[in-house]
Amino acid sequence: MTDDTPLPPAAQRALAEAEARRKAARPLDLPPERDGRPGPEPVRFGDYELKGRAIDF
Repeated sequence: MTDDTPLPPAAQRALAEAEARRKAARPLDLPPERDGRPGPEPVRFGDYELKGRAIDF
């Protein structure tokens, strides 16, 4: 598909349903992390650095 091609109706419905689910979802009620690592979340960025050693997931 190119950028100027409209999405099929099924894809448009799926996107609308996903958006409705995101709006209806409640945020997680988790306690704050204690003694966590500083900096960006390692799992989110795909690697973990500990004392200068990078560990790749």
